[in-house]
Amino acid sequence: MAKLLDKMIGIMGFADDEQEEDLFEEQEKETMDQEEVRTSRKNAPVVSIHTQKQMRVVVLEPNTFEDAQNIADQLKSRRPVIVNLENAEKVLAKRIVDFISGTTYALNGNMQKVGNGIFLFVPNNVDISGEMRDELKVKGLFWQK
Repeated sequence: MAKLLDKMIGIMGFADDEQEEDLFEEQEKETMDQEEVRTSRKNAPVVSIHTQKQMRVVVLEPNTFEDAQNIADQLKSRRPVIVNLENAEKVLAKRIVDFISGTTYALNGNMQKVGNGIFLFVPNNVDISGEMRDELKVKGLFWQK
């Protein structure tokens, strides 16, 4: 606050000669500091702030339990996976969903039932909006044939 008051007095012409010299020296120092910043910015490397890369969603329709490992590998690679189990046998579908649910839980991910026999499994770097959890509580996780 004192600097501001001294500047105002100097601008109005009421300052002593000493105060005017101090004010002039401060202004010169600020100008030099600003020039140093400009010079250092010219030599600084340019870095892109857009670091988000394109994400790929994998869609799979497993026919055997061994296909579940491929789904788990995709999740470990931090890719969202849509699993279509509409044509799979009910027992096989439950085993696959159990296995992938465990993998998803271990990776701190989430799962969402998208449709009748279609599930979305995502790693922890992906959020799912539009939760259907209330519907799952009423109808259950698996469909009726």
